[in-house]
Amino acid sequence: MNAVMDILKQAQKGGIDANMDLLYKKEQHIPGSIQYTIRRYYAQHPWVADDSGMMVYHYNEKKPKDNYLELRFCITGNRYCAERSCGMCNELPTMNCSGRTQTLDVFTFHFTSSFLKQFVHNVKLANRKDEVLAFKHPNAFTKLFPLCVRNRNVLDALLNHSYSGSMENIYVNAKVHELLLYSMDCLVHEKEEGFACKFLADDSGKERIYQARDILLQHIGDPITIKELSRKVAMNECYLKKGFKEVFGTTIFDFYQQQRMEHAKYLLYEKSLSVTDVSALLGYSSISHFSAAFKKHTGLKPCELLK
Repeated sequence: MNAVMDILKQAQKGGIDANMDLLYKKEQHIPGSIQYTIRRYYAQHPWVADDSGMMVYHYNEKKPKDNYLELRFCITGNRYCAERSCGMCNELPTMNCSGRTQTLDVFTFHFTSSFLKQFVHNVKLANRKDEVLAFKHPNAFTKLFPLCVRNRNVLDALLNHSYSGSMENIYVNAKVHELLLYSMDCLVHEKEEGFACKFLADDSGKERIYQARDILLQHIGDPITIKELSRKVAMNECYLKKGFKEVFGTTIFDFYQQQRMEHAKYLLYEKSLSVTDVSALLGYSSISHFSAAFKKHTGLKPCELLK
């Protein structure tokens, strides 16, 4: 996970080009439009890491024209073939290529404040998502989040489509808007009526709850206790549990388990990892414990998702 975080942090300026072999690059840097860069690198060594996303909210009250929102994604374990005509073949290698190459794929999508404000024109700012899109949230931040299935599907579509020319522009812009929509879900829904817990009326209290959620997502494969979590966010355990339930509508344990099982489904079905590997990656002490938890939350046995 630390290596992926480093890549996401360097992604803005392509700082990893010097350290890895670049296989493919696609970019668009048109002022006033969606700006993006897609880079595919040769993965010299097999990666066993969670695919991740990062949201960077840059805010400077004194220089509003410089404000921007950036989405960065890192995906491991994909395959690349330079011969697009044989991209769906099952023969390795084929006559025209030397076989598919395992890649590390890095995406950066840059949205200026002027571009995003079109979505909040004449809209009541009812929650934190609206505030961010309107650049009314007063503090800059960087958030790391695991990729949901919807975001993964969109990123795969951007890598594997057959459009060109003006049709490609329409297609890519549509997909980037989807990424923006799904990525904003990493920000919480706040209730307009206010919170029952008085300490959540203070921005500091709410930020600690958001921070707790981010820490849980960063520890998908490294379980953390509520006591440890409360220490990390400097909040009383009782307040943390009540505040989390108030903001997210579920307990810390149920939220964490749901996220782990969703990630397990992805690793089993999309990445075709074994039950043993997934169990280890999610921090379970035994395969039987993982299998029982998986069936409880999904109604399926892990082996039923294996391709």
